[in-house]
Amino acid sequence: MRSALFSAENLEKESAQPGMRLQNSKMLKIELNGEAMARVGSMVAYQGQVQFQALGSGGLGKFLKQKLTGEGVPLMKLTGRGDVFLADFAKDVHIIDLEPGDALSINGSSVLAFDSSLQYDIKMVGGTGMAASGLFNCVFSGHGRIAITTKGTPVVLNVDAPTYVDPQAAVCWSASLQTGYHRAEQLGLGTLLGRSTGEAFTMSFAGQGFVVVQPSEEPPLQGSGTQQQQGGLLGGLLS
Repeated sequence: MRSALFSAENLEKESAQPGMRLQNSKMLKIELNGEAMARVGSMVAYQGQVQFQALGSGGLGKFLKQKLTGEGVPLMKLTGRGDVFLADFAKDVHIIDLEPGDALSINGSSVLAFDSSLQYDIKMVGGTGMAASGLFNCVFSGHGRIAITTKGTPVVLNVDAPTYVDPQAAVCWSASLQTGYHRAEQLGLGTLLGRSTGEAFTMSFAGQGFVVVQPSEEPPLQGSGTQQQQGGLLGGLLS
């Protein structure tokens, strides 16, 4: 049987070292020898002896903010020995290595998988409480790898000047940055008449670090009250 489908670029990537690596730009491969964490429903294939455990709200007390979201966190724990392939609607996959002392604030909808050695929590994004009734992000720290997704090829902005980003296009940023909310749209007669640019508010960043911005905006959560206020920053991690 012959086909370009069977070319080397489409064959499974092999490695002698366990851990996560890119199978291709849209798919993550975890050569599992122990355990790892992944988004529920992201497994597209696996080989070997692997168990999948849904963690739900009861097993992640520090990660669950029930009073803020009213919902659980769709994570699953992978345990065993084998190869696990993960993807999320053909989004681009990127791997970030966190070193001791690093901290990454990330839009929950962009989390695909991470090493269980990493610490994580959901925290309010500083400086946005009054403007947006509270925005919440996931903060990862420690030593290990995390795989994130973007809708399209992102740009990494070095925050060496005041930087402003649409909150639904912001994928992740250095947790050491100072964040706030900035009114981008000018108030005037047009605003009073109901006209809008669609860019009423942006997130502001200052300090030393980076911001990853994707060429697409995550839609706000559909639902009542608190969910709508949180918008895209928490969407996708909470279901």
